[in-house]
Amino acid sequence: QVQLVESGGGLVQPGGSLRLSCAASGIIFNIYTMVWYRQAPGKQRELVAAITPGSSTNYISSVKGRFTISRDNAKNMVYLQMNSLKPEDMAVYYCNAHKSRADYWGQGTQVTVSS
Repeated sequence: QVQLVESGGGLVQPGGSLRLSCAASGIIFNIYTMVWYRQAPGKQRELVAAITPGSSTNYISSVKGRFTISRDNAKNMVYLQMNSLKPEDMAVYYCNAHKSRADYWGQGTQVTVSS
């Protein structure tokens, strides 16, 4: 059974930092591209950051220079370090494991950015 479990969300003031974690089980982790998505109320889910099995990364333009995605294949973990958070970063963040003909999702973790 595949499980993706996110953690690390919470309430943070503008300018603050959070580190999201996603623990994966039930998949051969190191062959999956791991992706963080987010969905704000009333908006479509959007890709935030992705990291390939070879650790190439890409980011949505609005988070470049502020967010860093990383993975630890030995621990089946993917992380999203979020710095200089802004109110517009507030959303539910989802972990996704993707490869051809396979997509798995976590349950999401809420990130609230407010003073």
